[in-house]
Formats: sequence, C-alpha cells, structure tokens
Amino acid sequence: MASEALTALKSAEKGAAARLLARYRAVRAQSEALAAPLSAEDQMVQSCAEASPVKWHIAHTSWFFETFILREFVPAYRDFHPDFHWLFNSYYRTLGGELPEKKLRASFSRPTQQQIMAYRAHVDQHIASLLQHPPEDKAASLIELGLQHEQQHQELIATDIKHAFFTNPLHPAYAENEQPPTVTPNANRIDWIEYAGGLKQIGHNGNGFCFDNELPRHSVFAQPFRIASRPVTCAEYLNFIEEGGYKRPELWLSEGWDAREAQGWTAPLYWRLQDGAWQIFTLSGWVSLGQLSESPVCHVSLFEADAYARWAGHRLPTEAEWEIAASSIPVAGNLLESGRLHPAVDEGQQKLQQMWGDVWEWTQSPYTGYPGYQSLPGALGEYNGKFMSSQMVLRGGSCVTPASHIRASYRNFFQPVTRWQFSGIRLAHDNVSATPAV
Repeated sequence: MASEALTALKSAEKGAAARLLARYRAVRAQSEALAAPLSAEDQMVQSCAEASPVKWHIAHTSWFFETFILREFVPAYRDFHPDFHWLFNSYYRTLGGELPEKKLRASFSRPTQQQIMAYRAHVDQHIASLLQHPPEDKAASLIELGLQHEQQHQELIATDIKHAFFTNPLHPAYAENEQPPTVTPNANRIDWIEYAGGLKQIGHNGNGFCFDNELPRHSVFAQPFRIASRPVTCAEYLNFIEEGGYKRPELWLSEGWDAREAQGWTAPLYWRLQDGAWQIFTLSGWVSLGQLSESPVCHVSLFEADAYARWAGHRLPTEAEWEIAASSIPVAGNLLESGRLHPAVDEGQQKLQQMWGDVWEWTQSPYTGYPGYQSLPGALGEYNGKFMSSQMVLRGGSCVTPASHIRASYRNFFQPVTRWQFSGIRLAHDNVSATPAV
C-alpha cells in the first residue's frame, strides 16, 4: 500500500509539472503571437515615457525567468549573454548593476530582434528541461509568478503599440480586420444595484495564485452603496464634453485641472474632431464615434473619471465596494482572448455588466498596503510594494487583459494622470436610505 501511494504521489507530481509546462508554453506563445504582426521597426518604437518597445517586453519577460528561476534552480546554468542581466532589468535595484533609463529603451537597436528571440528560445529550453521532473515548490511558485508577470506585459504590448501607432503620422492599424461593429444607440440603459454594506471581507481568498498586494484578506466596513450596472459609454461622455466638462474647474480636483491645462485635454486620449465629427483611434485604426457610441469610454485619467462623476451627480466606487460587487460574478467578458482589442457593447442580461474586461475601472482608492501587508522576500519584494505611493487603484481588467490573469481581488494601479491604458468609468453613490448590515 505504501508503494502504491508513493507511485500515485509521483504520478500526481509529474502531472502537475506537465500542466505547468503546458501553461508556460501557452503564455509564451501568446506573447509572440501579439508581436507577430509587427515589423522589427515597429518593435523598436517607444512613443511615451510610460511605454516600452515591444522588443523590450519580449526580452524582459525572458529575463524574469532567467533571473529568478534558472539562475537559482538549474545547477551550473550559464546566462545567455552577460549584459542581458542588467540591460533588461526593469526596476529591481536589489539585484545591483546599472539600470538603463526607461525612457531610453527605444535606443536599444542592439541586441537585434533575432538575438532576443534566440534568448527566448534559450530560456524556454531550460525551463522545459527543469519541468521534465517535478520542480521544487518554490520553483513552481516562481514560474507561475513569471507567467502572471508575462501576462501583464502582454497587456502592455497592446497598449504600448496602440500609442506608438497613434503617434505615427500614418496612423497604421495593428489589426486590419477587427473593426468594431456598428451598434444601436441607447441600446442599454443604466440601473443602480444596491448593496446593504456592513462588515465585509476583501482580499484574495486563498484559491489559486495572487500577487502579494492582494493580501492579507481582511475585514472592511462598507456603508450602504449603489453601483452602476455598466460602465459609462462614449455617448454619455460626449455629453460631458459638449456641456463644457473640460471648461469647468469646479468639477475637477486641483491637480487634475492643472494637468488638463498643461496637457491641453479636451477629450479622452485617442479622440479627435475631424470635419465636425468625432473619431476614435483603435488598434484597427480610426473609427467613427457613432460606431462606438454605446461602448465604454476608455483612455481617461482618474482626474477625468472623477470630474465626469461629479458632473453626473455621482462618484467613483471605492475598491472595496467594487470587490464586494464583483466577488460573486464569474470571470467572463471581453478580454484578450476575444480578439476584439477594444471595449464592446455588452449583450448579456446579468445584473452587473462588464465587470470583467472592456475597461479597467478607476476607483477613488489610493494604492496602499492592506493591514498586515508583507512584501515578498528579496528582490521580488520590489514587484509591488515599492509603488505604494501616488498611485490609484483600478479594477476588473480590460479588453487586452488575459482571462486567466484577472480575479475579483486583483489590484491594478497607476498614477491618476495616466491615460494610455484602457481605463474607464463605473459610477457609484451612497445609499443613504439603507441601513448597514451588521
């Protein structure tokens, strides 16, 4: 009986290693598929300081596996290239060495794209060899962390190349045949979903992977609130523009008004008024606002989202309210795998629509550690904790977020001025007539 149990255990361990290897290969292939439509020249472009060249994303994700897994768990492993260890380090100062300035990544004409793909193949070969046998628990955990990290960079590949093509005078399309469909105006009314509030639990529930910033799970007290059944649409946001929303300082946070003036904001990023008609730049090129009128507005900053909410007589939800609302809804929606690459009109009948995918939804919550938060040990402690300053939390994923990457407790974060991400708006307001549950 003991030998049978040992055999079953070994078989289970081999099966787990095989599944992890299959997932590794699928995630790595997805990154390469996203880069496949791009020329070597496309992959060199860095059009704003927030973005990175696609070629750099492809290299950095391999750097992560080499640095944190292969160097530690493969005896006598030799780096693919001695300079890659510092060249493709993003912000891990604990590892030592010089860190090239992020805004200069577009100057990396060397190594070539071919060398970077050879680097990926080298790393993939060694990870596959490592997973021919059941890895140590720590190694398996770090490989999963590396895959989640790569999925973050898949989203960045899409957002960064969109900005690069937008700044190109030719405005090329990334996906020629993915034009969003024409939709019926006013197809989807907005409802308000009530929550009694009270003492609630938020944070990761312990099932499956999570980042350290999702922990620990803890209690929060929520006042009764209502949350909108869907995100704000382009048509609704156009009303805000036409009623002078960008010209009314009383609607704006002071820092937001300063940013609006300094950067000349008059509409969301990627909107333009052409011959009296609004157009929106997408990964399929320019599309008339009429085609997208009932889809969620995107590429707005926290400041724009907050100003719109004030104009509409509401507010943004807190991240706790958002998670309370989303926690019972299965992950499904317009995510990366749909291939749409732009927010869409929800066709479902569920009470809360488009909580997953389409647009990251700004909350009014600052990005800080939960009570009792502890970062990962060593260099990986720099992954999330060091950014818990001057950032705001977004929830729910976007149309370029991989489906296996998002969950109710997932906390994205950006500076409030950020607009190049697929960021949008869901409204909330206090339900003063309700009594908190206790």
